[in-house]
Amino acid sequence: MTKVYCKKYQEELPALDRPPYPGPRGEEIFNNVSKKAWMEWLQLQTMLINEKQLNLAEKETRDYLNDQLDKFLNNGDVDRPVGFKPVE
Repeated sequence: MTKVYCKKYQEELPALDRPPYPGPRGEEIFNNVSKKAWMEWLQLQTMLINEKQLNLAEKETRDYLNDQLDKFLNNGDVDRPVGFKPVE
């Protein structure tokens, strides 16, 4: 199993199987983000899209989600759905 030094968790963890996006952004994520962190991001992204009723056809929505992704991967403050309680 291939490992990567995950920028979110600051440790070596199992890597993604392939870049999640085409181009440089996808390669950067592939080389620096673990499968664990990426799967957590996908869950958060899905919650944000559903709870905020985001329209992915709008550029502002895509920009917002990219900003949230950057914050998430760098351990910044990300938006959470109202009433969200993380599983402990």
